[in-house]
Amino acid sequence: MRHLLLALFACGFTLLAMPVLADAGPHDDTVTSILAANRDAAGSNATTGTMTRHYSYAGQGLTGTIDEAFDLMTGRHIDRYDTPPVHGASGFDGSTPWMTDISGASTQQQGGDRPALTINEAYRYANLWWRSDRGGARIESLGRDKEGDHLRVTPRGGKPFDAWFDPVSHQLVHMREVQGFQTFDEHYSHFVKMAGVTAPRTTVIDDGSGAAGEQTLTLVDMRVGPERPASDFAMPHRKPHDWSIRGSAAISGEVELPFRLLNNHIFIDVMVNGKGPFPFFVDTGGHDILTPSTADALGLKPIGATISGGAGEKTQISGYTKVRSFAMGAAMMSDQTVLILDMSPIPVEGFQPGGMVGFEMLQRFVVRIDYGANTLTLIDPKRFDPRDAGTPVPFHFYDHMPQVTGHVAGIPARYNIDTGSRSEVTLTHPYVETNRLRERLPQSILATDGWGVGGPSRSQVARIPSLELGGITVPDIIAGLNMQTKGVFSDANFDGNVGSGYLKRFVVTFDYGHQVMYLKPLAQPGTDTGTFDRSGMWINLGSDGYTVMDVASGGPAAKAGLAVGDVITGLDGRSLHELPLADARRLLRTAPAGTHVAVTVHRDATSRKVDLVLRDLIPPHAPALTH
Repeated sequence: MRHLLLALFACGFTLLAMPVLADAGPHDDTVTSILAANRDAAGSNATTGTMTRHYSYAGQGLTGTIDEAFDLMTGRHIDRYDTPPVHGASGFDGSTPWMTDISGASTQQQGGDRPALTINEAYRYANLWWRSDRGGARIESLGRDKEGDHLRVTPRGGKPFDAWFDPVSHQLVHMREVQGFQTFDEHYSHFVKMAGVTAPRTTVIDDGSGAAGEQTLTLVDMRVGPERPASDFAMPHRKPHDWSIRGSAAISGEVELPFRLLNNHIFIDVMVNGKGPFPFFVDTGGHDILTPSTADALGLKPIGATISGGAGEKTQISGYTKVRSFAMGAAMMSDQTVLILDMSPIPVEGFQPGGMVGFEMLQRFVVRIDYGANTLTLIDPKRFDPRDAGTPVPFHFYDHMPQVTGHVAGIPARYNIDTGSRSEVTLTHPYVETNRLRERLPQSILATDGWGVGGPSRSQVARIPSLELGGITVPDIIAGLNMQTKGVFSDANFDGNVGSGYLKRFVVTFDYGHQVMYLKPLAQPGTDTGTFDRSGMWINLGSDGYTVMDVASGGPAAKAGLAVGDVITGLDGRSLHELPLADARRLLRTAPAGTHVAVTVHRDATSRKVDLVLRDLIPPHAPALTH
């Protein structure tokens, strides 16, 4: 739905006090004419008060309603969606942006491009472009094309968006804006007059994913009422009460769970609706998810068809369902709305994941992840004592993702903290290009270094001199210099994704309520910390063995004659039944350079044995960045 997908939030920006910029740009006669005609066409004489709009909604397999209320002078706003089984809201009270997610938890939104997008949204709600000073924005005419008179608008503190006005009716008929890594187009038509204002009855939103992602809003009612106080637009302070710690664990307020670290992913056992246990990812960058196999086992059917994306360039269709209970040992969450999504199929993990617990769990509990002891502890936030938790690292939320600041080899960076990532750090394509990192780190190799909802993720993998966050600097970090121009790593609103490959050097504690992550270094990190694949290939699990999905040019696998599509039926003298996929990948990552690995490979109905000689594909110690 519109405000679930658009996620238009703000941070620390007050339209009431906005001065006119000296460099807001010349008052182009064409721009002046277009905007004056638009104001006359809209017929709005009200400059103060609160406008409310009520829409019916249809899209992505869901139906329901969306309600907007916004201040005509300042652009303060609150938007609510009710599209069963999902419900939520977003808002801006003039100083604090916020989001209420589908689980009912509210968070401030200050990461990524959310501040700039909220400035844009408030600017449009208040129609600041009608004012003689343009509300401080820079506006340029891009001429007239088949859609109409084309303006590019950059509000002060916002980001550019494009607007098209019909040259006959002078109505705004199309708006385009880049949000995160997606481009959204809104088309407006079938104009009607309500409350003395001419407005589009139909709004069609296209997120670039095709017909399956299209959303349609139909205006049902619009009114102008008295001005409301800023508090009416403020974030709700109600805390979710849909969780508990039961039994003897309630005395301490803590539940300690063992976890398995497989492919650098954290898996815990979760009971769902009293059935299971199922192996669930713990993902700071994700939401609560059931895989289709788990949903089938529970007799749960998806509602709707939402487009989901991830590390790769592709998207998947997902739906929603209601879950009565998630039990993680003595910790319980009840009455949750979750996605049904095949976020990591059997071939990628080597077994069938049951689902994922993420943002919703971390919102309700303080979560401590001890990578040394392989334990995850869920803590009642009222009982949490941070004194021995380690170095505090404050973060902002970029939607549901914690985002921190730091440095890559001394270069400032914004990192998303993502335990769902197996890598140490993946640097985004815009950050890599801006800082010319591929040229400055020539000792690298092009390889598949991850696999997510969107499929494979390919990067130029290198070792960087250091990564710093929260004042803690770790040298010789393996970094994926991402090359994708689609998907999450094409997003210019963060610079790197820090995963469990880096975090497993620490005991990591997340306090989402106070937006702080704590890092406590381990005395002895795992032996595979700081290692990268020495085989030069990516393998997934197939029906008869490990399928070779990617071979790095010039690497050991290529030298041994292995190719994409080959099926490995034996590795180091063991079959796939004796060597699970996670262990096979670990072997190819940790066995010393020079190790000879016997590989039995099947191709074109014949089997043969090859000698795979492992070697370092990136240097064991990072060279200094070249200039």
